[in-house]
Formats: sequence, structure tokens, C-alpha cells
Amino acid sequence: MINSEFDGRDGRRRGVVIWLLLCCALVAAIVVVGGATRLTRSGLSIVEWRPLTGVLPPLTAADWQVLFDQYRATPEYRLVNKGMSLDAFKSIFWWEYGHRLLGRLIGVFFFIPLIWFWVRGRLDRRLGLRLLGVFILGGLQGALGWYMVQSGLVDDPKVSHLRLAAHLGLALLIFWSMLWIALGLLFPSQPGTPATRYGVRSVAWMLPVLVFIMALSGALVAGIRAGYAYNTFPLMNGHWIPLELFSIEPWWRNFFYNMATVQFDHRLLAYLLIIVTGWLWWRVLASETSRRARYSVTGLALALVLQFGLGIATLLNQVPVLLGVLHQGGAVLVLTAAIVTAHTLRRD
Repeated sequence: MINSEFDGRDGRRRGVVIWLLLCCALVAAIVVVGGATRLTRSGLSIVEWRPLTGVLPPLTAADWQVLFDQYRATPEYRLVNKGMSLDAFKSIFWWEYGHRLLGRLIGVFFFIPLIWFWVRGRLDRRLGLRLLGVFILGGLQGALGWYMVQSGLVDDPKVSHLRLAAHLGLALLIFWSMLWIALGLLFPSQPGTPATRYGVRSVAWMLPVLVFIMALSGALVAGIRAGYAYNTFPLMNGHWIPLELFSIEPWWRNFFYNMATVQFDHRLLAYLLIIVTGWLWWRVLASETSRRARYSVTGLALALVLQFGLGIATLLNQVPVLLGVLHQGGAVLVLTAAIVTAHTLRRD
């Protein structure tokens, strides 16, 4: 959270705001590419972490053969893709390579302007330290990504769904931090207006947190492939509450390892978000709020309806790649709308 004495619309901060929003767009893009990488089962195609030398792709037939031989030594090749051709390997390699390359580009695109803005005096000390903290989180994200990949280079070639959720969660926290800082520069804090008296501010604060939790639950659904089970809606194979909800012992493991429970929780969070967002939309439009507040909460409601529809379509069609990628991108869209709404009502 940032309170800046400068208005982001003045010349000194306009460049900083534009840079931060572009960084947000890049993080949103890498989240979508990460979803495609997961859905195409490409995440284990590169078995080494080389932050610097890994920038260059294979340039010769010999380079390709070395990488392919490394992949053929992995459990995933032996147990899942045995007999895969080199051309088929290339198709999964490029997804993972693109995901890693985009992560490196984001790091460079963030760090170099950060130093330039700081040297030019466009960042006060407090803002500079906050942005440096975001950069450190980005470095940790790269390490966490490799830690996640390592979990799949074992006898059971599946990345840990808990590490997958942590990897997605940290990406969304980085996105959240940059967007919030950019909004703080664009719209510095002002005294509250009557909107605060209707209690909408506390509910607006809750929404990004709920969206974030729902995104993490979606990562668990993806990680244990729960989206391929219970492909009916609104019932789960004929039941509102699946019979297998607590079939694993001890009971708490069901929330992380049981397909029925993980998908059920994801659905419940969607229902909760729709109810809370609907209430907030009604309350804001019925109160004396600014046009920006009305637009932001309406945008949130529309984004949530779109995401809900994408989720149902993805489920009913048993998670095709395109719908799965759109659904992951939709989560970023909903989070963006929730953050903007929370920030708007913070100052209205």
C-alpha cells in the first residue's frame, strides 16, 4: 500500500505509472503462458535451471539432441511420453522455454527502469524501496518455479500441486503489488465520501482476497487434475454435495488431495464471490459514489460473470487447452477488477 505526495498524472510520475502498468501486463501474460505450459504438459521438458546461459534456445541439431536426450532420461518420458519424437518434443519445449524467457524479460524490464527512475530522482526513498521489494519477490518467483519443476523430475512425474499453487500465488501477489502502487500514484488518497458510511469499503477490501484464494484453489484443481472429474454442472455427478467429500483420512487431507473436495471448494468460492460482488454492486449503485466507483464495480461484476461462464464451459468440456487458458487469464482479469474496485472505494 502506498500513499504518495505526488499525483501520478504529473510529468514526473507519468512514466513510472506507465512502466508499472506495462509490467502488470507482462505478469498477466506470463500467468496465461504458464497455464498453457501446464495444460500442454510442457513444464518438465527442460530439466535444468540455467538463469543466464538458458536464455539462448537450441541453435543446432546437436543442441536439440542434447536436450532431447536429457528429457528421455526423465521419468515423464519413460512413463508418459515414451516413444515421443524429436518434433513432438520441440512442441512442448517451446512452451516451457517461452515461459522461462518471458520471466527473464520481465526481470530485465522491471530492474533497468527501476534503477533509471531512481537515479533520475523520480522515486522517493519509500517508493523506491517498495519497488525494490517487488523485484526481490520476482527473483524468489524464479527460484520457486524451479523448485516446482524439481518436484516433477522424480519417479512420479507430476509437479507438486502445492508448489504449483504457491508459484501462481506469488505471481499474483507481484501483480497485485505493482498494480496497487500504480493506482496509488494515479489516484492519491483523499478524504472519504458517503460511500464509506454504507460499509462497502470493508467488503471491497475483502474481494481481492477472495479472488486470490479462489485462484489458489483453482491451482489445486489443476494440480490434481480435478477438472477432469465431476464434469457436470450445477450438480457433481448427480449430487449437490459429492459423497466422496471426506473419503481420505485424516480429514484435513481432503482439502488438498481429494478431487471431489478440491473441486467442491472451488465451486463454493465462486458462488460466494458472486453473492458478495452482487451485494457490493447493488450497494454502490444505490449510494452516493463517484462515477469511477460505479464503473469499477460494474466492471468487476461483468468480469466475474464472464469468468464464471468460462469455468463452467471448461468443466463441461473436460478442460480443453484453449478454454483452460482463457479461464486462467480470466482469473487475472477478475483480480484486476477487484483490486481497482478496492482502491477506488478506499478513496471514495
